[in-house]
Amino acid sequence: MAAKAGDNPDSLMTLATVFCLRNLRKTMCYQGFRNKLCLRSDIFLPSEICDKLVNTYMELVHTDSNFEPEESFFQLFSDPRSTRLTRVQLREDFVRDRDLEAIRKQDLIELHLTYCNSLSSRSLKTLTCFRETLVSLCLFGCNHIFYRKGGAPLACNEDTEDDEEESPASRQALEMDFNFQGFNRLRLLNLGGLPDEMDAETLLKPLKSLTSLDLSNVQLLGTAFFTQWKDRLASLVLYNVDLSEELVSTVVELINLRHLDISRESRRTSKFKMTRKILTAIVQRLINLVSLDISGHVMLDNCTVPHFEEAMGTEPCKSSIYPFQELKRPLQFLGLYDTTLCNVTHIPAYKVTGSKNEDQVLNAIEAYTEFRPELAHRAINQLFDIARIQHCSQLLRALQLVIAALKCHKYDKSIQVTGSAALFYLTNTEYRSDQSVRLRREVIQVVLNGMEQYQEVTVQRNCCLTLCNFSIPEELEFQYSRVNQLLLKILEPARQDESIQRIAVHLCNALVCQVDNHHKEAVGKMGFVKTMLNLIQKKLQDRMCDQVMEFSWSALWNITDETPDNCQMFLNCRGMSLFLECLQEFPDKQELHRNMLGLLGNVAEVKALRPQLLTPQFITVFSNLLDSKADGIEVSYNACGVLSHIMFDGPEVWSMEEPRRDTVMDKMWDAIQSWDVSSRRNINYRSFEPILRLLPQSISPVSQHWATWALYNLVSVYPSKYCPLLIKEGGISLLEKVLELESSQPETKDMFWSLLRSCYWFSKNSAMWTDRSSYTLMDM
Repeated sequence: MAAKAGDNPDSLMTLATVFCLRNLRKTMCYQGFRNKLCLRSDIFLPSEICDKLVNTYMELVHTDSNFEPEESFFQLFSDPRSTRLTRVQLREDFVRDRDLEAIRKQDLIELHLTYCNSLSSRSLKTLTCFRETLVSLCLFGCNHIFYRKGGAPLACNEDTEDDEEESPASRQALEMDFNFQGFNRLRLLNLGGLPDEMDAETLLKPLKSLTSLDLSNVQLLGTAFFTQWKDRLASLVLYNVDLSEELVSTVVELINLRHLDISRESRRTSKFKMTRKILTAIVQRLINLVSLDISGHVMLDNCTVPHFEEAMGTEPCKSSIYPFQELKRPLQFLGLYDTTLCNVTHIPAYKVTGSKNEDQVLNAIEAYTEFRPELAHRAINQLFDIARIQHCSQLLRALQLVIAALKCHKYDKSIQVTGSAALFYLTNTEYRSDQSVRLRREVIQVVLNGMEQYQEVTVQRNCCLTLCNFSIPEELEFQYSRVNQLLLKILEPARQDESIQRIAVHLCNALVCQVDNHHKEAVGKMGFVKTMLNLIQKKLQDRMCDQVMEFSWSALWNITDETPDNCQMFLNCRGMSLFLECLQEFPDKQELHRNMLGLLGNVAEVKALRPQLLTPQFITVFSNLLDSKADGIEVSYNACGVLSHIMFDGPEVWSMEEPRRDTVMDKMWDAIQSWDVSSRRNINYRSFEPILRLLPQSISPVSQHWATWALYNLVSVYPSKYCPLLIKEGGISLLEKVLELESSQPETKDMFWSLLRSCYWFSKNSAMWTDRSSYTLMDM
């Protein structure tokens, strides 16, 4: 069978790494002085393993809410004699000055710090510890690393353990003493987002051997300094840098450039006009270019071949963009996002970013996710439109890119809004058959991350709707506790957005339907019962019986099934009072009545709780509901079930004068006689145990009759589902005992034979039947 999209398993290395990180004290560490995590003395790890441990640790911290960060994790890599680090990628505010200081003795070759805004100029001092080995350095978005904390001079206190970070606002003093002197091996440098107060030229002057430089969003005071790398620079990124003719003239002198990015966030922010002359100069002078990004620029004059010339066949296969007709070979990459050029017919590049079609949009998401979330957000929004209106032909790639964006920018609201919306359409029924279990689990995890991080209405709605695309509870069971906690948190506010409330209650209901009792008990302890009753209380105050009201009672029905603790919670939280109020306020709501009586049937199955139902008020209500025709027989059936369990406790517990026990029993008989035994049911039994216990007894013949009728109805209408269940749970032998009881009524015995006959005819051709009966089945 062909593998589904995204079904590639994790490598053994990845699985082992994650296991070790989740079980550090059981694998490679022990608890030291003051609970400090320490590496075992017999552990020696090469760089391949250490790099994987650190980078996977960072990923788990940002994407797995169940993963607990270790305060002293980076101290495990403080001694290069036992642990070797060479390539480290750290991101977001989680990273502190002390974490870098912990690994200062390592011979790092690559250090990528992205959006690490908790770092101060103390970390600049730590960087100098790596100057003799560092080849690649990224400080993208680390805006505060060039500022001293509280105006303190540049210093690195190696013995500092207490590192209380100050807010960014307190970092007022610019660090003027740092430069890249001594970083002689440094070849790749990313200073994207360098503060305007920093002079890039002065900072970069000591670096004579750079081959790759990223100065995204950097204000340049001059341009001549680029020529110091004229013969070496292979990659230059000037995203959102204000272009000028002087800068362009300097750039085209860098003749060894293979990648040039002079793109902008948007045409609206561009003052510089990209002309045909400038593009031609770039193509003609930079003959080694394989990658060019000019996204977000306004084209001042006509750079494209007119449509009528293309129709006449004027070399259309070469390029529809005049300047690129000078290319000797197609570019590997061409960024044309937010330009008119992406819409032309012939583009001389293997990979193009733009908005013309799905391929261009996916290329844009891929190219811009890590460092340009503002562009990735717009591209994901365009993917959303493709999946919603058209058809996504590259499903696996689209899902993986959106998942990556949501993981990378967990704290970016715009990405979370558009990403969760796109996931809703990418996981719907149309695409479901092509997706693997693993891929769908990844979707669930990033959706839950978004729900955890943002309480904003749009994100919550998108995430809840996306979860509705999954088989519930089966596909959510691996995150069962987490998803229930998040949904209950959504439902906590006194007044929630109506649509979110409706979806969340629906999900809660689905999650507690058809799951094991231990799941229901765990969810009950989270406050599920109280939350549902609070919703019901609010709806009663508003005198509104809507889907939220009905779903809430249905959820309570499901969560109390065979779970006495949850039934007790229902009674403790004024559940019976709310039942009576709903019954009085909404006398004609059949679905509501069915759900409420189904729930009370679960409560009545718990012997210890039945005395709380045995009051004149409740018995009168149940007795009156026996005559209900609401929802077919369901309300009458459930009311009779509640009374059957109460009657099963015997006449001695019936302490009330009115209504009389005999009178209620007569009404029960009449009700059962009025039901059509072939009625199709809106009910689902996982076990017959509560019904079967009513059979072999003589205390309450009417309870016995109700139980027999219930079983006969189910096995005759749904034989393939309920005959095996009845036989499996020993129902046949219990039914035989009914015949032996003198107290069993003739009607009950007749129904027993009909029931036994239904099971026999269903089972005679299968190995399921075992002849436990002394009766002659052939005589049926």
